[in-house]
Amino acid sequence: MPSIVDTTPAFDNEKVTVIFVLGGPGAGKGTQCARLVKDFHFCHLSAGDLLRAEQNRQGSQYGTLIQTCIREGTIVPMEVTIKLLENAMTAAMREGRTGDGWAEDRGRFLIDGFPRKMDQALKFDETVCLSTLVIYFSTTEQVMLDRLLERGKTSGREDDNVESIKKRFRTYKSDTMPVIEHYASLGKVAEVNSSSSVDSVYKLVRDVVENIFSGGKYSTKVTI
Repeated sequence: MPSIVDTTPAFDNEKVTVIFVLGGPGAGKGTQCARLVKDFHFCHLSAGDLLRAEQNRQGSQYGTLIQTCIREGTIVPMEVTIKLLENAMTAAMREGRTGDGWAEDRGRFLIDGFPRKMDQALKFDETVCLSTLVIYFSTTEQVMLDRLLERGKTSGREDDNVESIKKRFRTYKSDTMPVIEHYASLGKVAEVNSSSSVDSVYKLVRDVVENIFSGGKYSTKVTI
């Protein structure tokens, strides 16, 4: 008899809240996530940070592959990124965290910069945890370029240069926008215009998250 494949997600979405945070490179995802962590006790997982850490981890079987993808502005294979995220979520759930949303095997996760392709989105929802919401930070390419070049002066990141940035813009348009459109069709996207000041943007984002945890509704398009 053929074996039955268990596709039950690793985490119960009734207990574990996953919010994807998407937007182009330099849209302000990391900055806003840091504030949400402080106010709502999220565990913030950056797919990019996990991949960069893995590429530098001694003995990693994925290190060279990840390094090449980051340099070329292409997307790391789905299986690698999803496994790193699942491992990080498992570790966070075992830490015995305190604060709102962490009692009785519950958890709250902000996943920043993921999913970047449709297959990633579908696979994560199927095998790791069904996501609750996508917060989509929208702004212009010029704003993102200016922010990234400024960050590149001190970040030490090899992809904070004009050539890599433009490759990342192209990849984002072709691969990630369909993901946002997919979740929008499910009524699971809150779009926030992130061109304004950090404080102005955060006020909008905070309202979205407060409504989620209070069982309320949120606008699918939030602008300043």
